[in-house]
Amino acid sequence: MPVEQELINALKPPTVAVIGIPLDIHSSFMKGPASGPSHLRKALHSGSMNFCTENGIDLSNNTQFTDLGDMRFSSEASFPEDIEQTIAALLARDARVLSIGGDHSVTYPILKAYKAKYGSLSILHFDAHPDLYDEYAGDRLSHACPFARIMEEGGVKRLVQAGIRTINPPQREQIERFGVTVIEMKEWRQGCPIDIDGPVYISLDIDAMDPAFAPGVSHHEPGGLSTRDVIRTIQKVHAPVIGADIVELNPRQDINNMTAMVGAKLLKELAGKMIEGFPE
Repeated sequence: MPVEQELINALKPPTVAVIGIPLDIHSSFMKGPASGPSHLRKALHSGSMNFCTENGIDLSNNTQFTDLGDMRFSSEASFPEDIEQTIAALLARDARVLSIGGDHSVTYPILKAYKAKYGSLSILHFDAHPDLYDEYAGDRLSHACPFARIMEEGGVKRLVQAGIRTINPPQREQIERFGVTVIEMKEWRQGCPIDIDGPVYISLDIDAMDPAFAPGVSHHEPGGLSTRDVIRTIQKVHAPVIGADIVELNPRQDINNMTAMVGAKLLKELAGKMIEGFPE
């Protein structure tokens, strides 16, 4: 088990369990996201911000919020099974898992475990890219492909993608094939409501945001969302949020830890949203 079984057994539901997944072996352009979890945590604990969320939840010393540290991998080849096994063990304890990547390839095995637990769910995906390639540079597990693998296996009621601004013809074909709802940036309006049924899993690639807000990513794609756009959209999700990931923070590209601080802010707001939805 890549996370100590004693830590998992000690979880007292309901809780949001944070786990780092330091992997970038399937990054296509540059490495660096494997360092994302450590840099995000450093920003979170820097003293620059407190642990209160905008919906009024104080995460400091909160029994419904815990950080389990980073996963360890027995080998690069074992990463999908290791992630799926670990997430499944956490879900068996009725935790809601908030993962820190790592590149976007980690989302596929995470959601395999989620679909095994919940049977069917909806996905809200923030990204500059659809990540729907059937394969990229010969790699079917590339960070450019996770949502193709996820949709192929079924169990998704609806996939909604926001922030998209780089669709090429092969990915448009995949969007049609899988019936994906895409809100392209050319159609984005501030406060744009996203109607989505629960349970909801949120996958947040930090490059969904404009590089002016988040320069610490591998793929700079101008014309994206603001930090406030993303937070406001998360806050307006009315269905239960049962899990989330924050991926593609690349500290090698960051400026003055700007993107790490954005990631820390988003982690707090996602955790607050997940705790808000716990049963009474």
